[in-house]
Amino acid sequence: MIVLIILAALLAIMGVVILIGKGDNLIAGYNTASREEKAKSNIKRLRILVGGLLIALAPMMPLMLGRETMTAVWSFVAVTFVLCILVVILANTWAMKK
Repeated sequence: MIVLIILAALLAIMGVVILIGKGDNLIAGYNTASREEKAKSNIKRLRILVGGLLIALAPMMPLMLGRETMTAVWSFVAVTFVLCILVVILANTWAMKK
């Protein structure tokens, strides 16, 4: 129970840090990309996507409290999976420079 609250707080904090522009190194793949690859990305849009994902996932974790059934867990996993797929697609289309 405490672990879910701590993880939700960490996700929210990381999402805010990314959105304000101080956490670009927290974005997987972007921190290890070469300068040429980084130049192809629109970092502002990428921050919105990744930070928004983390902030959207944060309140979902405490919602599972008291509902420690497999249905709640699998619902969280399914929503997380769909959101991550959507973010990956948008990161490779909307967040790229033209």
